[in-house]
Amino acid sequence: MNRASCAIVAAAETTQLGSVPGLSAIQLHADAALNACAEVGLRLSDIDGLATAGESPIDLCYYLGLAPRWVDGTNVGGCSFMSHVGHAAAAIAHGLCSTVLITHGESGRSRAGMPRFWNVPPYSLMGQFEAPFTIPFPPALFGLPILRYMKQYGMTHEQLANVAVVQREWATGNPRAFHNKPLTLDDVLASKLIAYPLHVRECCLLTDGGGALILTSAERAAELTARPVYVAGTGESTETPMISQMADFTTSAAFCVSGRSAFQAAGIGHGDVDHLMIYDAFAHLPIFGLEDLGFVGRGEAAGFIWDRKTAPGGQLPVNTNGGGLSYAHSGMYGMYALQESVRQLQGRAYAQVPDARVSVCHGVGYMFGAAATVVLSNRQP
Repeated sequence: MNRASCAIVAAAETTQLGSVPGLSAIQLHADAALNACAEVGLRLSDIDGLATAGESPIDLCYYLGLAPRWVDGTNVGGCSFMSHVGHAAAAIAHGLCSTVLITHGESGRSRAGMPRFWNVPPYSLMGQFEAPFTIPFPPALFGLPILRYMKQYGMTHEQLANVAVVQREWATGNPRAFHNKPLTLDDVLASKLIAYPLHVRECCLLTDGGGALILTSAERAAELTARPVYVAGTGESTETPMISQMADFTTSAAFCVSGRSAFQAAGIGHGDVDHLMIYDAFAHLPIFGLEDLGFVGRGEAAGFIWDRKTAPGGQLPVNTNGGGLSYAHSGMYGMYALQESVRQLQGRAYAQVPDARVSVCHGVGYMFGAAATVVLSNRQP
């Protein structure tokens, strides 16, 4: 696609976040979609492209009464919605559709209309070669790269816990955040140990909710809203379905590829970035993300966060909604990160970064199995 030829004109979450037992997963998709349409004065009949993950795009189109010209059901885990942004921008640029709706909805806490348990198919690679030898449970599987990183770079338990503390500062007082009370290092380290070295406050929330984006051409965006957010560059990649088979437990190859691709497509350097969202299902992911995206050197991210470089008032605001650790996490967090990037660039975030012009939104899927990166800007080149 041509750089900034596509723009996000609407970004809306579900009416409620947190505990929403009265709505099923597909109803949460619909609620977010209707909120996004209302935000920019569009009707569902104006939508001719749809992308979603978690829910079947066929089921969702039927439920919403859509007959789109373009459909994307890519599901690579929690970063799927970031991938959808790149796919939608390309589809619009090539005339395959004109107005794309990207939706997310999960009843991660109440489990309404959702499978009861996380299931690893026995015929999958993970099912054959990892599940028989461990508990196929994200906190247990994610412990392997964390421990290797701690051993190699000397990261302390306090530095890992500090990620959750700093992100809570961003969420403090935000009525939309699931946890919005101050958090201390002692609180994190005294919280329940889930799977060494992860305590419960270093693990993502379980919430209900969702969100939706509407994308269209930059030309049409100017007619719809005074605050378009341009898709400046995107990137995506995959790595391994088995965390035990990572080439290097201290870095994600998929992170590196997707980030480099997005930055090159956008034509920006790290000094151009005013705001950064990094998918944080667990406390180590912002550390890996900062290094793999090239913002700091190897082994430096934990100290960078400890020195309050990502905290309110710091040089690189990161996860300004509180992230999946404090704001919301219904299972696939990528949509919430995108929502915050858009809010920051439109000047309507709860913890607003002054004069934010460029936001990078980076996500992970299936425990380092996939990655996607989106560069957004409120200035069209």
